[in-house]
Amino acid sequence: MSIYDFEAKTIQGETIKLSEYKNKVIIIVNTASKCGLTPQYKGLEELYQKYKDKGLIVLGFPCNQFGGQEPGEANDISEFCEINYGVSFQLFDKVEVNGTNEHPLFSYLKKELPTLLGRSIKWNFTKFVIDKSGNPVKRFAPTTSPKKMEKLISKLI
Repeated sequence: MSIYDFEAKTIQGETIKLSEYKNKVIIIVNTASKCGLTPQYKGLEELYQKYKDKGLIVLGFPCNQFGGQEPGEANDISEFCEINYGVSFQLFDKVEVNGTNEHPLFSYLKKELPTLLGRSIKWNFTKFVIDKSGNPVKRFAPTTSPKKMEKLISKLI
């Protein structure tokens, strides 16, 4: 099993099979617009711009499970990200990342890359790096800046 076995609905409402991202290095991140970590959108966009031509994809999954920090609707989220952080990477429809209604992709990622404290995602901006074969290789904590992921990204590309 790999992430290529999953699909997700984009913020525009289109269902995408993650197999469309084969042979790419992928960062999957749960995001929020009203979080103390929201400025990480800028760092994620910078990584994306720097490495997209070499095969990096960033997939943002808005999530309202942590302190209600993503209350907006799809259009609000998309507009906020573009206006405030110049986000051009793919955003998806709001998802849950923990609990009985969690998106199957996040169930898989948490199983493959648990933390010392267990599998659950603790906060917004938990980042998962996927190699070109669709295998999860590293999980980064919410407080880890995207810049600190660059060494691994450049190695995988």
